[in-house]
Amino acid sequence: MNAVPNAAPGRPTPTPGAGLPASPASPAPAHPSRRSLLGGLLAGAALAATPALAAPAHATPHPASPPAPTPPGSPRATRPLLLGTYTSDEGGGTGIGTAAYDTGTGAITPGPVITGVENPSYLALHPSGSTVYAVAEQDAGAVTAVALAPDGTYEVLGTRPTGGSGPTHLSVHPSGRWLLSANYTSGSVAVHPVAEDGSLGERTDLVTHSSPPPGPGQSGPHAHQIVTSPDGGHVLAVDLGTDTVYTYRLDETAGTLTEVSRAALAPGSGPRHLAFHPGGRSAYLACELDNTAVVCAYDPETGTLTPGPGRSTGTDTGYPAQFVVTGDGSYAYLANRGPNTLTRYAVEDDGAALRLLDTVPVGGDWPRQLALSPDGSMLFAANQRSSTVTAFRVGSDGSLTPAGDPLPAPVAVCVLPLP
Repeated sequence: MNAVPNAAPGRPTPTPGAGLPASPASPAPAHPSRRSLLGGLLAGAALAATPALAAPAHATPHPASPPAPTPPGSPRATRPLLLGTYTSDEGGGTGIGTAAYDTGTGAITPGPVITGVENPSYLALHPSGSTVYAVAEQDAGAVTAVALAPDGTYEVLGTRPTGGSGPTHLSVHPSGRWLLSANYTSGSVAVHPVAEDGSLGERTDLVTHSSPPPGPGQSGPHAHQIVTSPDGGHVLAVDLGTDTVYTYRLDETAGTLTEVSRAALAPGSGPRHLAFHPGGRSAYLACELDNTAVVCAYDPETGTLTPGPGRSTGTDTGYPAQFVVTGDGSYAYLANRGPNTLTRYAVEDDGAALRLLDTVPVGGDWPRQLALSPDGSMLFAANQRSSTVTAFRVGSDGSLTPAGDPLPAPVAVCVLPLP
């Protein structure tokens, strides 16, 4: 969700919760919403050129399963990507997009669409790799489970309501037994049980952020992210509306959340997304409304998050979206919407400090989300306004080099590289 003030001449100032797609029972809005930005559909010829795989009657082919083995001695392979979009926006997609990237060149090629999934604006993979989950970012918020079979087929396993509106983020608990989701518009977080086949059960908890009062310019809480700490001991929810990060303990038997701590950010900072350092004692927070990056200390024993001062994003203006951290913890990257850049930081002091190195153009407009490939050699950016996904080769010094041409992807708001 883009809860930002007027970022460009002629763009109206949005209000929290505005511009959500209509619920399934309601017609789609007649005019583009604040997140409904121009973008082209994947070229029909390109989709038609992708070979279909045999599929049972209940499933539909998709290229997101592991590709055929690379011949011995071959230096390159292709790996799959899944793409999130809005299905109710003008120029949006028709489900979860699929693509594949060349690990040698970074070239991305489009594939068929996983249909039957409404407004999948954020995606998360089960630890087993066999199921992907998508939010349904709409008034009647929901989460959907999709099974990814090794034979190249998929099956939509079902959808469950989140109990809130406008879910923008979800994650799978490391145990693989619980799905966590954040309802932006209603400012709440939800828990669903995950069955052995990856399907979702009825919601076991829903917690609304009723305090502290909303920050400057906000009309209520806006839960933007929910994530588990690296040690698995606590669940943290980032709320843009209350300028607060809430820490919960998850009861892994009952699937309920108990608040144990709160971290207050600067009033009006608008915290959006948090990324942990792999060491588990530091985290980096993108604050989109005051254009700052915040280094936080984290205590795994108590779940206490202690934010430091806001630091430069490498841009004078803009709306930072998301941090990602390399697997070895040496570098961190931040997506900057508006300036349309990626900021590179060196991670120092065992994760407790960030040193700004440089910024590079993202090669698209409004980078909404970033993701590193499983091996850390590539970084991908989903560019919402330009409806593209761009790829970068990650150097040994953390440098980013553009790789391949941008992939046309309708209203690209999430990219998920698969193992």
